[in-house]
Amino acid sequence: MTKTPAPSRARPVALLVLGLLAGMLLGRVACAPSPGSGADAHDAATHGAEEAPTVWTCSMHPQVRLPEEGLCPICSMDLIPLQDDAGGLDPDQLRLSEAAVALAEIETRPVERRRVSRTVRMVGRVTFDETRLSYVTAWVPSRLDRLFVDYTGVSVREGDHMVEVYSPKLIATQQELLQAVAAAERLGEGAVDVLRSRQSDAVASARERLRLWGLEGWQIDEILEQGRPLEQITINSPVSGVVIHKDALQGDYVDTGTRIYTIADLSHVWVQLDAYESDLAWLHYGQRVTFGTEAWPGEEFAGRVSFIDPVLDDRTRTVKVRLNVDNADGRLKPDMFVRATVEAPMTASGNLVDPELAGLWMCPMHPEVVADAPTTCDICGMDLASTESLGFRVAEAAELPLVVPATAPLVTGTRAVVYVRLPGDEPVFEGREVTLGPRAGDWYVVREGLAEGERVVVHGAFKLDSELQIRGRPSLMNPDGAAPPSGHGAHGGHGGAGGHAARAGATAAAPHDAVPDAFREQLMPVLDAALEAQVALADDDDAAGRAAGVALAAALARIDDTALEGEARETWTAAAEALDGPARRLAEAADIEARRAALRDLTPPLRVALERLGPLPGDEAVGVFHCPMAFDDGADWLQRGDTTANPYYGDRMLRCGDRVRGLQER
Repeated sequence: MTKTPAPSRARPVALLVLGLLAGMLLGRVACAPSPGSGADAHDAATHGAEEAPTVWTCSMHPQVRLPEEGLCPICSMDLIPLQDDAGGLDPDQLRLSEAAVALAEIETRPVERRRVSRTVRMVGRVTFDETRLSYVTAWVPSRLDRLFVDYTGVSVREGDHMVEVYSPKLIATQQELLQAVAAAERLGEGAVDVLRSRQSDAVASARERLRLWGLEGWQIDEILEQGRPLEQITINSPVSGVVIHKDALQGDYVDTGTRIYTIADLSHVWVQLDAYESDLAWLHYGQRVTFGTEAWPGEEFAGRVSFIDPVLDDRTRTVKVRLNVDNADGRLKPDMFVRATVEAPMTASGNLVDPELAGLWMCPMHPEVVADAPTTCDICGMDLASTESLGFRVAEAAELPLVVPATAPLVTGTRAVVYVRLPGDEPVFEGREVTLGPRAGDWYVVREGLAEGERVVVHGAFKLDSELQIRGRPSLMNPDGAAPPSGHGAHGGHGGAGGHAARAGATAAAPHDAVPDAFREQLMPVLDAALEAQVALADDDDAAGRAAGVALAAALARIDDTALEGEARETWTAAAEALDGPARRLAEAADIEARRAALRDLTPPLRVALERLGPLPGDEAVGVFHCPMAFDDGADWLQRGDTTANPYYGDRMLRCGDRVRGLQER
């Protein structure tokens, strides 16, 4: 069967159903009848009385077990014989023919050791570098006669005049200096050394007091040159930067220490990020972090982790992570919103590695200062330390973690099962429960249950799991090998009962935080637009589907998540990122089939967000529907009502699929 991104109009319904049965029955392809071929089923069942099966089941509803052939009481399809050809295999093993493996499109890949990394995503904002803030203050009680910089945002250079002040205390000290200089001159060369030394000390004392009160050397020399006190004294900027606060007004009387201006050097800035508890194991001092801003889309900025707050914020359940970032071009503005990404390579033991820093030297206070040899930091003067002493490592081959592709494990609740192809000429697959470590991109780290070189199923595992359920053997959803639960399930097909239940159970334990009603109200237009898209595509109305996509993208763009905290904020951040691409494709796709594929990709993150952040008013009428035939591997969608309206097939197979559960059901 040729895979297509959406169902082909040229494919007859009978052929689809035949392919479905072939995928479900796997090794029993030859005896599986197509719908409507009751005579063929009867011939297959009666061929060889000594081999005649005694139990009959339905490929669409494996929970049906009847002692005689006939029609399924649920869907009226012909029943098929239930066979168990274990042939000495263990209960969790399944033997197939090579033809069945090819028809079911089962793919395997060896378990391997490789360098993988965990992607940590954070959000935050640009802030001032606190070490580069300077203040212009009053060093002596005075009156502010003139403010040369009379508004914030002005760029100043070191030495620029800032404010002109009048101070009786400064005038009195200037007079003392002039009198001391005049007295020293009157003493002449013939004066007693003691008197001349005392008078020289008086001159030096007066000069020093003026210097400590903010006058520079050239200003003091100007006073002596003029021979009279200056009524107004000019205070100059101590640094270059931008005036970010003006704390006094012209004409104010200020005391010693009163702040007049705050100046920030924006050539370097900090980026303060919020990291969740679950991400702290992947963050380390000196780690390189990349981030982007709304102001400069498509451009990547970078900095290194300079500080990880030792205290957790108990309100947001996050820890502040600070980056030191060079901003010589001034494009990063304080309070800009940023989205950051950290690629954290790991070893088998979970240690972080950074091959780029191997053998280098880094400042313990300023991680952006990295050198090839031991020297001192050109910012703070501290001795550089080796990167190894700061905790960085280079992964050796023996340290690489054991990994499997993320498509291999079937995960539900606390269990994870993989299917392993055992060595031998004939395909035999074994279901095995494994212990997984963290997910690292497209890979899962394996802690227990697999050995390097074993081949695991990376495509088609749900089909194997469904077949084991049909045979009443241990599987993902039936670990004890009990018969599948009774009741109306989804179509068997690709995904079967195991895939269906896994989808339902994967979010059953989703956490619920205190979500403000105002935020839930913002989600309503998102849900409404998704439901409009489902109706439009089920009606084969491409124009209405496009309009729903435009409405959905606009509703997502308007959402303000600043009121969310803790896990609720983490949930929405991940969902918003996953929803963005499919929503745009739903609005911009060139044809209805591409729009249907966008709705397929949109549904899982939207469902998770609504389940975790809801309930929403009226969503008790919304159900989660599933069609196992869509896109070969099956697909879900959200819909109001109980009557199936399949958006992936439209009028061709409008009623294909079933309502799995209500959106609010857990």
